[in-house]
Amino acid sequence: MRTLGTSPLPHEPDVRLSVFLHGTQFDFAVCLTAALLFVLEHQQRRYVDAVTVAALGAEGLPRLPNERLYLEP
Repeated sequence: MRTLGTSPLPHEPDVRLSVFLHGTQFDFAVCLTAALLFVLEHQQRRYVDAVTVAALGAEGLPRLPNERLYLEP
């Protein structure tokens, strides 16, 4: 099964990004670079309760909304 949507960096692997917000878990497919930058921003600002990244399990998930914004300066 493929992820839903198109990666902004198709040469990179997709990972599973799990975001926990007020007791609810949201799972997204995201390219590796965007996932790492999301985690860095979370460490600095703490908008969400917790974030995890997994190498497997991105198949069939929707892409992170506005994923491309994590790749732009």
